[in-house]
Amino acid sequence: MAIQLNHTIVLAHDPRATADLLTGIFGLPEPKSYGPFLVVQMSNEVSLDVLREDGEFTAQHYAFLVEEEEFDQIFARVQERGLPIFADPFYREPGRINHWHGGRGVYFRDPSGHSLEVMTRPYEIG
Repeated sequence: MAIQLNHTIVLAHDPRATADLLTGIFGLPEPKSYGPFLVVQMSNEVSLDVLREDGEFTAQHYAFLVEEEEFDQIFARVQERGLPIFADPFYREPGRINHWHGGRGVYFRDPSGHSLEVMTRPYEIG
């Protein structure tokens, strides 16, 4: 059996705001409630299960690999929302995208401070 990631939990101060941002930016179906979670279903059968956390937590990084055409649509929705964008994971290159590995990439934050990366080419490792 191949091992696949099925889901991960995304902590959020406002789960609805986080889930709505994810579904809106990525053009995904509305999140579904499952117990205490708002489940955002990705197209590769992985879900992001958004859970309320009222206390402090460490922001995480979530990277999404998309096709070139999808990048254009996602980037347009990010800009429509007026979200600050960056070309790098350290947020030192504001207002720009990157062109790493022959593709395009951009970073922005969700309402709880998680770093979201959208890229059209996976990293070349090795």
